[in-house]
Amino acid sequence: MNQKVALITGANRGLGRNSALKLAARGTDIILTYRSHADEAQAVVREIEALGRRAVALALDVGETSQFDRFIGQVKEALQQQWQRECFDYLVNNAGHGHYKPFTDTTEAEFDALVNVHFKGPYFLTQKLLPLINDNGRILNISSGLTRLVYPGSSTYASMKGAMEVLTRYQAKELGERRIRVNILAPGAIETDFGGGRVRDTREINDQIAGLTALGRVGLPDDIGDAISAILSDETGWITAQRIEASGGQGI
Repeated sequence: MNQKVALITGANRGLGRNSALKLAARGTDIILTYRSHADEAQAVVREIEALGRRAVALALDVGETSQFDRFIGQVKEALQQQWQRECFDYLVNNAGHGHYKPFTDTTEAEFDALVNVHFKGPYFLTQKLLPLINDNGRILNISSGLTRLVYPGSSTYASMKGAMEVLTRYQAKELGERRIRVNILAPGAIETDFGGGRVRDTREINDQIAGLTALGRVGLPDDIGDAISAILSDETGWITAQRIEASGGQGI
């Protein structure tokens, strides 16, 4: 049986960390990236190893495409050293940061930073990683419930995620000949430190969202980690080119 290996960007904390642990619990080895906080990343590596799986943490700023060639070299080296192979199976484009500012007040610099991290970065990182992804592999991009739900102050962030949703369909079509499935997961509001922990730590925001959600609560990291591991599983091999929302029925 071929051991599955997943590469997850931004997996030293939050949803990336949770998805790495969920996949490891299901038997998948992990290459995870972090932009800063190497100590957090190494702690995740140790948690994965405690589950009986192998893991490697590599530094990467997804918003800096100039780093990509060096990073690809490090991935190749890790694959050879840890797994004696040339390719991996699953790519999860998770890394990113929040932005909460009205359309009228967003600066060009802030706009460019969001483009680089949430669209340009995943676009060209995936392109460069394609030779290292096995045929019959999976690519999972991460979007947001904010592409469907409109909350003032999120227009720029949501626009980048909307671009990723369109790109996902084109990737699925163009990579279909290699039988690579490409989907995009759109989490609703989740209790993490994303955006400064505003959903997790601000009771008013948390209660408001829970009241607008069919299942009556805000999402938890486990809700998304479980969804990611399910979408990447062999059982979902006939699902591709789809936007899948995991929001507990928020805003319906």
